[in-house]
Formats: sequence, structure tokens, C-alpha cells
Amino acid sequence: MPVESLMVSLPAPKPLRLGEASLFLDLDGTLAPIAARPQDVRPDARRTRLLDVLKEGLGGRLAVVSGRTLEDIDRILEDRIVCVAAVHGLVLRDCDGSLHLPEPHPGMSQATAALREFAKRDSGLLVEEKGPSVALHFRLARARALDARALARRIAAETGLVLQEGDMVEELRTPGPSKGDAVRGFMETPAFRDTAPVFVGDDATDEHGFAEVGRLGGFGVLVGRPRETHARFGLRNVEDVLAWLEAAR
Repeated sequence: MPVESLMVSLPAPKPLRLGEASLFLDLDGTLAPIAARPQDVRPDARRTRLLDVLKEGLGGRLAVVSGRTLEDIDRILEDRIVCVAAVHGLVLRDCDGSLHLPEPHPGMSQATAALREFAKRDSGLLVEEKGPSVALHFRLARARALDARALARRIAAETGLVLQEGDMVEELRTPGPSKGDAVRGFMETPAFRDTAPVFVGDDATDEHGFAEVGRLGGFGVLVGRPRETHARFGLRNVEDVLAWLEAAR
């Protein structure tokens, strides 16, 4: 599916028809506002109630596909979602609860040590270890952005780790499945098969998901500012996402 060239905002999607869809949701910037520190995102009663309603209406065809760790997703969403692809698709929990965990890349220890050494330069720099990946957050140290990005590129070149660039974060991950691969895997299971997949996300890391649902006959919904994207529709912010999901029937 070709990338849309955006000059104006994408149209908002029509209310979701739950009986015909399978729904894939990113977390940060989609279900929850982005926080300065990842640990600052906490459970929310409105969101938890909504997930319960969606899960029932979709007959279980609801998955969270996020860069977060599995433990973080369960904490924030209060264990409501069984079907989860965490760490950008590297960690998978099937809808029957089965776990699929990759072996961390040999370069992970080198990358983590280098990022931790760099983080000593500024108290606003935060290193997040995720098992098969490690992330350097600099939302609270924006003056370090150029140096952080340069360091991450160098580490990726030296180790063979995959560089995953995000919103005020550089992540180095074990090579392996993407968010799009996770969507395809879920859609191949009997519960999800023969429905239209919908992926809602905000970051560049969600583009693999947008592309895959488009290939499978569904559509993506981009949350936030317009950009070049595989998504067909757009919503302005987390509040709009929640309102749209609450209107689903």
C-alpha cells in the first residue's frame, strides 16, 4: 500500500462496527497521553472500563501492540488485555496466554552500558531496559537530542542491533518481528480471521502496523499531527481516540 502524502489532516474514521472488525491499539500517545517518564503513565478507570466493553463487543478480537514491556502494559491496562505484542512485536502473548520470548541479541549488554554511560551526563536522560531492547529517553533533556541520536546510530552500526527511532527516544532492539508481523500473526488465528483489521497508533513505530492492516483489507488511524503515513484516517489526540472507541457499536 502506498504511503499517503499529507498536506492536511486525515479524515476522522466513521464509528467502528465491532461485529466486523479486529482492533489493534498502541498504548502511549494512543490509549494514554505520553508522559515525561514512562513510569508516570498509570491505570485509568475510564480506559479500563472502555477496554472491557470493547473486548466483549469484539468477541476477544482486541490486541495491544506497543513498544512497552509486557509487564508495563499489564500494569497500565490493569491486566485487561490478554492478546499483546510488546517491545514493538518482539515479545508476543497469544490470546490463549502463551508467551513467545526472543533471545536477546549479543550486543545488548554493550548497548546498555554505552547508553548508561551517556545518561550520566544529564539527569534528564533515562535508560529503559526492556530485555530484548534498550531505550534512551531524552524528553527531559532535549538539548542532548542530537548527541543521543548520533550515539544510537553508532551503537547500531557497531552491534547489528536495529535502531528504532521514536518521539524523544532512541531504541536499540534485537532484530526480529515488527508490529506489522504481530498483526499478521493475530489475523491468521481463527478468532481474528475473516474480519477487517484496524490499527490505531501515533508514532513512526506504528507504520508497520498501518501498512499490514491496509494489506489485509483494513485501515490505520494515525493519532496526532499529520505526516507521511500508511494510515487512511486520523484523530487529533488521546481524548479523540477514547471518544471514537466509546462510540463503537
